Amino acid sequence: MYKNKIREYRKQKGMNLEEVAKKAGISTGYLCHLEKGTRLNPSIQIMENIAKVLGKNVADIFFSS
Repeated sequence: MYKNKIREYRKQKGMNLEEVAKKAGISTGYLCHLEKGTRLNPSIQIMENIAKVLGKNVADIFFSS
């Protein structure tokens, strides 16, 4: 299964799905699917938006093990 750290960093920032999704310019449902790994291959723009909201870089969230 695909693993990312969206949930981990979102929780560290004390943010809920709705807050991150709104600030990243995506739907809450889409963010939820990305977080769970049931939706794969977001665009680089979406990854950058999420990373910016969470104060991390794309590699930390999407490409670290």
